[in-house]
Amino acid sequence: MRLKILFPGALLLLLAPALPSLEPAADPRLAGASRGEMKNGWVPVRLQGSPGQIGFQHGYLLAREIEDTLAVTRLQLTHGVARDWNFYRSAAEKVLWPRVPEEHREEIRGMAAGLAARGVKADAVDLTVLNANIELGYYTAWLDKGGKPAAPDRCSAFVATGSYTRDGKVVIGHNNWSGYLEGARWNIIFDLRPSKGHRILMDGFPGFIHSGDDFGLNSAGLVITETTITAFHGFDPRGVPEFVRARRAMQYAASIDEFAAIMKEGNNGGYANAWLVADLNRNEIARLELGLKNVTLERSRDGYFVGSNFPVLPKLAAEETDFPVKDMSVSANARRVRWEQLMAQHKGRIDMAAGKAFLADHFDSYEQKAGAPSERTLCGHVDLSPRGLKPWQEPFGPAGAVQNKMTTAEMARRMEMEAALGHSCGIGFRAAEFLAKHPEFGWMKPLLKDLPSQPWTKFAAAR
Repeated sequence: MRLKILFPGALLLLLAPALPSLEPAADPRLAGASRGEMKNGWVPVRLQGSPGQIGFQHGYLLAREIEDTLAVTRLQLTHGVARDWNFYRSAAEKVLWPRVPEEHREEIRGMAAGLAARGVKADAVDLTVLNANIELGYYTAWLDKGGKPAAPDRCSAFVATGSYTRDGKVVIGHNNWSGYLEGARWNIIFDLRPSKGHRILMDGFPGFIHSGDDFGLNSAGLVITETTITAFHGFDPRGVPEFVRARRAMQYAASIDEFAAIMKEGNNGGYANAWLVADLNRNEIARLELGLKNVTLERSRDGYFVGSNFPVLPKLAAEETDFPVKDMSVSANARRVRWEQLMAQHKGRIDMAAGKAFLADHFDSYEQKAGAPSERTLCGHVDLSPRGLKPWQEPFGPAGAVQNKMTTAEMARRMEMEAALGHSCGIGFRAAEFLAKHPEFGWMKPLLKDLPSQPWTKFAAAR
C-alpha cells in the first residue's frame, strides 16, 4: 500500500528510501515495501504482504529504530525494580506467546529475521516484550497481589458527529501522553496492506505490530482510538494479549459491533482502555469501556464521546480501580471537565481546526486558569508541574502529550489523517536543559532526546 501523493515527482520525494544502501530490491521479501524520507519528524513506512513479509519489512526498514526502542524499553522496565529483562522475557514466553495467534507469531518472527539481516540481535521473545511492555505492568501488579495500580494517565481524545460537528459527520482526534523517553520515538506512520483483512493507516512505535497509542483507520470505514483507564488493576494470564486484540480489531473489524467483539474476546485486562470508535458507513460513534469484569458499549449518531483517562461506569471505577472519582484536582477529572466545556462551547462547529485547538488547549479547569500548561490540561506538560502525575510520574516528570493525530469522515474515506509530533501547542522539550534543572532524572540521560514541537502534516494511504 503506497502513500497517496502526486505523481511522478512527489512520489520520489516522499517514498525515496531514507537509507539508499538498503537496496530493498535485493530481497524478494521487501517487494512493495518502502521507507520514506522523514517528514516533520515522522517516518512514513509502507509494509505489505503476508504476515512474515510484513514483519521482515518492518524489521529491516526500521532496524536501527527498533534496536533503539528495545534499549529504551529495557531501561524503563528494569529501572528501580528488582525484575530484570530475563524476567520479562520469561513472562512473554510463558504467559503471552502461547496466546498469540500464528498469524501474528509469523509477523513477529519475520521482524526478528529482518533485524538479523541488518545485524541487530533481537529474537521473537524480545519483540513480544516490546509489544506488550505496557500491559506487562498489569501482569506484575497482578503477581504482586495488591501492588500499585498498573495504569497511568495516558492520552486525551474525542470523537463527535451529528449536531456537534460542522458538517454533521465524524471528527476524531487524539494526543498520546507518554514519557518523553519513549514518546520522542513514537514517530512512525504505518501504511499497511496485509494479505488478509483491511488496509490500515496508523501511527506507531518502532517494533510494534499494533499502534500502541491506538490511533488508526482502516479501508472498511472504521476509525479507532482510546485513552487509558487510570488506576486500573486486574489481569487474566489466560487471556489474549491486548496488543494482539488491538491489531486484530484494526485489521479485521468493519463495524462497531465487530470491533467490540474482537476486543472483548479473550480479554486479559491488560492495558484497559476506553475506546472511541467511528463507523463512517453509519455515521455512528461509540465508546467501549473495556474493563476486565465490567464492559460497557455506548453509541450515538448525534453526539460525542471524550476520553481523558477517567473511568466512566461507576461500578467499574469502584470494583476495578483505585481512581479518586470525586477529586477534581486530579488530571483525568480536570481534563474531563474541560472536554465537556469545549464540546458544549463548540457544538455545531467542531471540525479539523477546532479539534487541533482542543488538543493544544492549556486551560486548567480546576484552578480556572488559562495559559497554564500542566498535567491538568488537554495538552499535557507533566514536566512543568510541581505536582507531577503520581503514581506514574514524580513532580516535574518528563512526560506529557508527545504527539497528536486527527481525521474527519471526508479524510478517512480517502485513508488520510493529519499528525503533529511533539506538543502541538508549540512548546518544545530540550533534554539537556531539563536534566540540568532536574538531575534526579539523570538515569535517563543516555537515551532522553529532545522533543521539538512540529507542524501538523498530512499523510495518506493509496487506494
